[in-house]
Amino acid sequence: MDTTLQTYFETGLKFHGHKCPAMPMGLRAGLAALKTLGVERCKNKELFVRAELGKGHAASCFLDGVMTATGCTYGKSNIEKLYYNKMAFTLIDVRSGRSVRISLKPDFFEGTLNSPFVQQRSQGVEPQDIPPEVVDPLVERVLNLPEEAFLEIGVIEDVAPPKGRGTFKTQRCSRCGEATFVNKLRVTEEGEFVCIPCSGWGG
Repeated sequence: MDTTLQTYFETGLKFHGHKCPAMPMGLRAGLAALKTLGVERCKNKELFVRAELGKGHAASCFLDGVMTATGCTYGKSNIEKLYYNKMAFTLIDVRSGRSVRISLKPDFFEGTLNSPFVQQRSQGVEPQDIPPEVVDPLVERVLNLPEEAFLEIGVIEDVAPPKGRGTFKTQRCSRCGEATFVNKLRVTEEGEFVCIPCSGWGG
């Protein structure tokens, strides 16, 4: 494992909170996407991730690896979940509009779901409670596999990059008094500006 990957892996572990095979899979996939597009990890919103993962399925830890590698985060609003429940994502270079889709090879991913780690997870064992002798060999394998052994790297395509700038203006909800960004305020029949929870409306 080269020093760059080692550094990212250590950062990813601290961010993610437990050792598992899926986070480093996402980390490797994110780094492969950066390399394919010839771009660096974003500092602001130079990149955008459209993640095809969802919730209620195994290996969603993959996405924390993608975020660690690419710098695309929910706090910067340059990542979105599509809830397709697939192990794939598209990385977009916002400035050029170039993109690449990365996915796990089906045979590889299906094989990982038969691992001792996943078997214990499916029985309700928390990841941090799975013994190192079970998880460590799986993680080492992911970190050292050639990309072509487990990643499908798509061709570079041009897409319409996400547009729009977030608002910087707030107004207090007339009911709860909390400051709310104006693009999510609702107007009542009485003409009051209220936040979504106070309005009882959907987002």
